Amino acid sequence: MNLTEIKQLARDRGIVPGRMRKAELIHCLQSQEGNPQCYATNTSDHCGQSHCLWRSDCS
Repeated sequence: MNLTEIKQLARDRGIVPGRMRKAELIHCLQSQEGNPQCYATNTSDHCGQSHCLWRSDCS
């Protein structure tokens, strides 16, 4: 998912993305979903979120 799509998803969920970077925005979305804010934190091997929307882009 590119940044434009992520910003639109955030707006749809009531988050004002402003000038947030991609990782910041995804962390905000993860938090809103009640999930750990683990995107791009090198924990994808053991985060336990196998069905995460960001999984394929996570490092």
